[in-house]
Formats: sequence, structure tokens, C-alpha cells
Amino acid sequence: MKKIFGLFLTGVLLTALPIFGQAEEARRKIDVWSSAFGEGARIPSDFTCDGADMSPPIEWSGVPANAESLAVIMDDPDAPAGNWKHWLVYNLSPDLTLLPAGIPAGEKLPSGGFQGRTDFGKASYQGPCPPNGEHRYFFKIYALDTMLRLKPGASKQELSRVMQGHILAEGVLMGKYDRSWKILETE
Repeated sequence: MKKIFGLFLTGVLLTALPIFGQAEEARRKIDVWSSAFGEGARIPSDFTCDGADMSPPIEWSGVPANAESLAVIMDDPDAPAGNWKHWLVYNLSPDLTLLPAGIPAGEKLPSGGFQGRTDFGKASYQGPCPPNGEHRYFFKIYALDTMLRLKPGASKQELSRVMQGHILAEGVLMGKYDRSWKILETE
């Protein structure tokens, strides 16, 4: 009888796991958007190397109440050299709901938090500038259960390493950019 009850209980728990997993995933999502472009849309040239190369406005909601800090990573998985990091921001206050356009270069942000060194070797936003074709750019927001023990100007490897095991929730906004119009314009 104990064996049958144990099998029954195991079956109930295994059946319920997908439901719990889905609820957990739903709680772990941060909504991310920009007033400059929509999900999957073209990033305006003001936010690229063909324009002012300033950071776009990024907004979010759904940060868990127990978050201690936020991090933002913008990358390009379509880059010829692999997943290219265009922007690293960390130790932002979990009370923030946006990064305005035009975040200045430098390791320390005026609103608190730090910028890390991108694959360009700078502690600043470096916008899309694809050498060929259309690339996708992912603006990822992470809610973390700790303030990261990193100095300003940390590398992408350092940031990724210390974030492991501390992500409470995350969200992403993807924009696209290509320079084919720029090439045609110069011909």
C-alpha cells in the first residue's frame, strides 16, 4: 500500500511540475520596451554609428520586490567575431524603471551604477555598426539578488561570472539594424 501511495504521490508531483515551472517562468519575466523602436523593429540611426551613437531610451517593469540591483547588457549575436557586447551596465538601483537616451560615457553613471568595458574596449554605449547585412541587437535587463562586487569598468567576463546564480528575473528587447541604406547613399 505504501508503495502504491508513493507512486501515486510521485505521479501527482511530476504532473504538477510543468504548472509550477510555468508560474515560476511567468514571475521571472521583466517587460522591456523603448519609445524609440518596437520589438523586432529597426533601431533609428541616432542610436547607431551612422548617427549620434547615443544610447536609446530603455524602459522596463516587473522587477521583483526582493531585487537588490539591476544589470543591462546589449549584445549582437550576429557579429562576425561572435556575440559582441555593445553595452554593459550594472549595480543599478532596482527602483529604476528606465535608462534615458544619451547615457554619457564613463565608468560611473550619474544615476548610480557603473558601465563596464564593451568589446570596443570602452566604458560606454557603442551603437550598432554592422559590417555586413542586418544584425539583431538584444537589450537584456537582469534583476539580481545582490549588489555585484565589481569595480567600475569591469569586463564582460567578470560581469557574467559574478551574475551567475544571482538572477531573479530577466527581460529582453530586440531591435535590428543594417547599413545597406548607407552603402547605397555613398555610391
